[in-house]
Amino acid sequence: MADAKPSPAFLPAHATPPHPMANPGYGKRAAPGQLPRTAADFAHLPPREAAVAAYIDRLPGGADISVKTLAKTLPYGQCALRTALNNLQRAGHLRRGREHLADSGSPRWITRTWFSRTARDDDWWAAFTRGDVPKEPQEPPSGQGGPTRSRAYILLAALGRTTPALSLSARACEDLAPLVTEWFARGATDEYVLQALTAGLPVPVHSPAAIVRTRLTTKLPPEPEPTPPRRPPLRVLECAKCGTPGRPEALPGGICGPCRGEAVPPGPSVPLTSTAVHAHAAAARAAMVDRRERPRL
Repeated sequence: MADAKPSPAFLPAHATPPHPMANPGYGKRAAPGQLPRTAADFAHLPPREAAVAAYIDRLPGGADISVKTLAKTLPYGQCALRTALNNLQRAGHLRRGREHLADSGSPRWITRTWFSRTARDDDWWAAFTRGDVPKEPQEPPSGQGGPTRSRAYILLAALGRTTPALSLSARACEDLAPLVTEWFARGATDEYVLQALTAGLPVPVHSPAAIVRTRLTTKLPPEPEPTPPRRPPLRVLECAKCGTPGRPEALPGGICGPCRGEAVPPGPSVPLTSTAVHAHAAAARAAMVDRRERPRL
């Protein structure tokens, strides 16, 4: 009997083939503002859903995460994967829909599948479709107490390692850090700031903090030209089961009302046009004439 072919999900890392990528513009799209990856990201999910979510989370953007492709990689059939993806959508990790890139000059709507390692509620996904998702605070790594040093403070504190004449005290780094932050706000890189602070120093440097303050003030680069705000893309979500597009409020958990078993309310009555009224009247008169002309039995 032929040996059973092992699933790629259980092959050694060096033997696992790369996951297929979707056509350009399609495939997995990472949702914005996700929290850093931890070992408990999917602990609230059943084992199968947690395994599928962890696998998708590590795929690059643009990876093909269709049911057929995932079934070739993971040890689950298409039916099980379809159910798992629907459960991930219900748990807030996944949404399907369409997107039109504003100012693209193309009338095409692109099919999207958005994945979020951080579970989102319906209100968040509704805001995401409008392009006004609020930024979530990033949780500091556990086990690290005390204040976090800023990028500007770290740059100033490291000055003395490469240029001993500019060694600064901790108090001086704290006082000068806001000036460096302003350089960063104007687009300056770390290398640009270091070059401005260390080039052409006098010999000797009598007051490192004073010369750094003077250079940060007098050599401050100009503010960059404001760029016009880009319009957010147009997005619409779709039901996970039937694919019907709808407003986020009508798709709680990514499922539309009829697919949840809810009765569809009757639509509003639309008044008939004059043409339709005349057509109905003509049909009624024709029926009456036809009845009068029939012979009596």
